[in-house]
Amino acid sequence: MANRPVFIVNCDNTESVNYLTKDVDFKWHPGYAMVQKRKSIYSLHENANPDGALKILEVSSKSESALGVWLSAFNLKVHVKGYGNIPLECAYQGAKVFEFGGPYIDLFEKNPIKIKKDVRLRNSGVIKSFEFNGKSFDNIPTTYFYNWLYINALNENRKFSKEVINFDAFTDIEFNPKRSKNCQAKACALYVSLFKKGYLNFCLNDTDKFKDIMKSIDGIDTSGVLNAQFSLGF
Repeated sequence: MANRPVFIVNCDNTESVNYLTKDVDFKWHPGYAMVQKRKSIYSLHENANPDGALKILEVSSKSESALGVWLSAFNLKVHVKGYGNIPLECAYQGAKVFEFGGPYIDLFEKNPIKIKKDVRLRNSGVIKSFEFNGKSFDNIPTTYFYNWLYINALNENRKFSKEVINFDAFTDIEFNPKRSKNCQAKACALYVSLFKKGYLNFCLNDTDKFKDIMKSIDGIDTSGVLNAQFSLGF
């Protein structure tokens, strides 16, 4: 058995805009073959949604859905000044400012699948901030910049953003919350939640307000319980 989070869109009648997290036990099918990964995804979705009430999308390169594959950080493109549209993974890694170096903007032009093997990402100390398109972003809360980058990239890709709002929940079979905080499925759930509540454009245009939302979510997200309510204060 294995356990993975399912990120569920918040559609209640409150002003809360953050997603809900449900930890689900399911049968893990070991192996690196695509068929094994998809067996695990099927088991996860079946256990997360026994009554079929939720429309769930796997967001990764292992997804059976073309949309889920395109929404992977290796495939989803974001516009970077001077470089055009590049994979989100490259934009995220290339924007990191470390204690002893960075940003390593040459990573904008690297292969997104191989980019994490760059030794500078491991040997430059702790991440202090991010520099992206002439703006500086804090590294606290830790999910702030990644989620901001992802929802902007998704919003730039209108074909994908129009499709993703039809889903109720999202998973990423490769994401393990014990090893990482940033997650493309989590970012999708946040995007749709913001859209459903009518706050998406506001958050895209106001990074400080979006940062406040991430502070609210980060404070409880790793504890395995539902996220705290957050009001935009309108």
